[in-house]
Amino acid sequence: MNNNFWKGKKVFITGHSGFKGSWLSLWLIKLGATLKGYSLPPSTNPNTYSLFNLSNTMESEFGDINDYDKLLKSLQEFQPEIIFHMAAQPLVRYSYENPLETYKTNIIGTANLLECVKNLKGIKAVINITTDKCYENNDDNKAYSEKDRMGGSDPYSSSKACSELVTNAYRKSFFATNNYDDHGVALASARAGNVIGGGDWSDDRIIPDIIRSVEQKIDLDIRNPNATRPWQHVLEPLAGYMTLAEKLYIDGINFSEAWNFGPNEDCSISVLDLVKKLDTLWDKSINWNIDKGNHPKESNYLRLDISKSKNKLSWKPLLDIDTTLHFIIDWSNAFVANEDMKKFTISQIESYESSLDL
Repeated sequence: MNNNFWKGKKVFITGHSGFKGSWLSLWLIKLGATLKGYSLPPSTNPNTYSLFNLSNTMESEFGDINDYDKLLKSLQEFQPEIIFHMAAQPLVRYSYENPLETYKTNIIGTANLLECVKNLKGIKAVINITTDKCYENNDDNKAYSEKDRMGGSDPYSSSKACSELVTNAYRKSFFATNNYDDHGVALASARAGNVIGGGDWSDDRIIPDIIRSVEQKIDLDIRNPNATRPWQHVLEPLAGYMTLAEKLYIDGINFSEAWNFGPNEDCSISVLDLVKKLDTLWDKSINWNIDKGNHPKESNYLRLDISKSKNKLSWKPLLDIDTTLHFIIDWSNAFVANEDMKKFTISQIESYESSLDL
């Protein structure tokens, strides 16, 4: 990453009011970028969008990614150079309850954005941020690479696989590298692991569930204790997305493709091991039960092959699992202590930047 790259860059972020979107927005504002966000209002209270005071430090518009005309107008008014597409329905369990909303948002929403890009000038780099769950997972204990087949056995995973297919279709049909000089758009997709960090209050995610159980002094119900996931602090994939955006902006022909951003191997542990480790590191007790009820099917094992991002982007994950969890514990303790969470989050970003030698 090059800090100086972002100064004065016009960046458009869909989904900026969400957990990952607000962390990305705060980091880019710190680096001097000019930002506009487009998303639905925050879905939880509290939320990082409000805690980071983003409404006063960036242009913000609340709108549905499925509203093509409103999205196009928003982009036309701002005239961005770089776009991060993060607006999505991001929850597996919710997708079973609301499959049509999930498919519409994650597939048609992506097509809406890319169609807007096709009809605008001046956009140089676009990254569609999807998920590690876009791969056809047969629980074969392999690390999935960017060349593996797209799939998904639940509405969320399959919708994200479709979002990847839509992205690839637009790249080949309208933003092909062999006529890059004509359109000037570099389009990539980014697939991250299970992203965790301070300020995520979403339902049906293990870290928010743990924090709620501690704060409310209630037992934690664990639905899939043996499911192994690639846990990574939110700053790790964000650094990857930003590095990729720089590469796309400067040399779009060679980087317009799919990329994996996952954690170090020690971060790929089971849900139960994650709970036990957090219980050991935190000075607060976590009481849990194994919920043996009927739950929507999820894969038992998931891991990403990140060798391509390491070799071609010179990006690599920096945090081990203990450091990742300490970041979350410190953030949660600061929030409970009513600290200035924008200032505290910037301090965590700066701590991470020091590891990047920025």
